[in-house]
Amino acid sequence: MIIETRAFARAGLLGNPSDGYFGKTISISVRNFGAHVTLYQSPELCIELAPQDRNEFRSIYELVESVTAMGYYGGSRLIKATIKAFGQYCEQQNLRLANKNFSIRYTSSIPRQIGLAGSSAIITATMRALMKFYEVDIPLPVLPNLILVVETKELGINAGLQDRVIQAYEGCVYMNFDKPLMEKQGHGDYERLDPKLLPNLYMAYKTDQSKISGVVLGDIKSRYDKGDQEVVETLAEIASLAEKGRQAILKQDLTSLNRLINRNFDLRKKIMHISESNLQLVNTARACGASAKFTGSGGSIIGVHENDEMLTKLIVEMKKIGARVIKPYVV
Repeated sequence: MIIETRAFARAGLLGNPSDGYFGKTISISVRNFGAHVTLYQSPELCIELAPQDRNEFRSIYELVESVTAMGYYGGSRLIKATIKAFGQYCEQQNLRLANKNFSIRYTSSIPRQIGLAGSSAIITATMRALMKFYEVDIPLPVLPNLILVVETKELGINAGLQDRVIQAYEGCVYMNFDKPLMEKQGHGDYERLDPKLLPNLYMAYKTDQSKISGVVLGDIKSRYDKGDQEVVETLAEIASLAEKGRQAILKQDLTSLNRLINRNFDLRKKIMHISESNLQLVNTARACGASAKFTGSGGSIIGVHENDEMLTKLIVEMKKIGARVIKPYVV
């Protein structure tokens, strides 16, 4: 039996990065890009290397090109950490796994390190494959927590729950990570919103923007933990934008939603450094009349365009700065 599972890229529509600080967010799954995992029974447990995980190169120039595009770490460490976390979870839940091994491999079309949650997509797809193979049912609200454990505890990546929730639930989800709520039930409240209510969305990204989100958000976490008043208050306001955005989506209030998206980025700019290249993405979009904010930690943006004419203008102007525009496919 061959098991195939997928998890899609995600884009934070409102509220990020407050998800790591008991905030609120709205996120969408972006089916234009995804991670695909294949798993099948085999005599020994084997993690097959993807092309980006290889350590053989034709020349020093190919190595430089590979590291520049993919970074130093491939996806095999993500899969290995996921298998470990899955095994430990099953032990803790007194779930006895069948005595059988497997081979597993992955592919991913998600552009790396531009804020589209490529790493957590690989982990999510792997977790789904393991659940199917061993016939283990992990409750949906609990699954994002386990995926987050893989990244934070196993791999030391600074991350929040938003990416893992949307990749587990898919579609469009409003998330409330209120601290008393999290402490009481062990997870947030996650409400699916009908994607048909979403306005005309676009995304734009540069492939040369590579930033590792855990590094980008590290300074904010440090300041938050120290009780920095500016950071604490700004993150609280960013969280409130998601709550207001939920109402705007339900009422299909395009004017308010555009304002909230722009405000999200402007608040983020107050508490973290934004590179000139990232600013160029946002400013170019706004010059075309569209709203714009980061999808994640930087490198790609999301916003609302009014019509096809504005979308065409976005495509033309973004091309001038070396950026690609897509319409996110949300189901």
